[in-house]
Amino acid sequence: MTGRLTPEALEARLREVGAQRYHNLHPFHRLLHSGKCSKGQVQAWALNRYYYQAMIPLKDGSLIGRCDDPALRREWRKRLEDHDGDDTHPGGIERWLKLTDGLGLDRDDVVSTRLLLPATRFAVQAYVHFVRERSLLEAVASCLTEMFSPQIISERMAGMLANYDYITPATLAYFQKRPPQAQRDATFALDWVTRHARTAEQQQAVIDTLAFKCDVLWCMLDALHHAYVSPRLIPPGAFVPADSDG
Repeated sequence: MTGRLTPEALEARLREVGAQRYHNLHPFHRLLHSGKCSKGQVQAWALNRYYYQAMIPLKDGSLIGRCDDPALRREWRKRLEDHDGDDTHPGGIERWLKLTDGLGLDRDDVVSTRLLLPATRFAVQAYVHFVRERSLLEAVASCLTEMFSPQIISERMAGMLANYDYITPATLAYFQKRPPQAQRDATFALDWVTRHARTAEQQQAVIDTLAFKCDVLWCMLDALHHAYVSPRLIPPGAFVPADSDG
């Protein structure tokens, strides 16, 4: 970038990144949504994605812990409740476990994360460390993939319900509640970063951060595709589906 963008131009650049790099374009997601995955491949996706879901509160907690702005802390606490739940309402993590339960996965295997693909662990930890170590502006910007998540959730629910007879609306409870939360969070974060990215360098950092976060999500699907679709090279210690050729 050679000059500072208007807020509208910055948003347009961010949406361009999503249009080009968001993981709804990944071949694995297209297989998943079109009903072309085996049950074992769907299980592998849900088991590995659990680690990402479970680490989100740790990521968000680290952002809150170094934030001087009470208004930003108050807004970000909603994310912790969304994922962790409270004494009366289950959060997103628990609803994700309803998905893995419904797919026939042992809950202890899922929660222990001992069967993760190595690349899943590496990618998610890279994201958590990014939020802990980079500027607050970059940490907030890292969640801007939520701008695009309502569309992929809609595609996922429709495709999985239509194409897998073992998937029910109850199994997909996580996705039923997530779109309005993601829309709320994305609206806040986009407004915050466009107001606080005051220089061309800061705006470029926001754009680069969104690209990095897209890379994290893409990397996770690359690992799933490599292990469970082609060439089906499952790393030692990782989840092996019952319907695996091996």
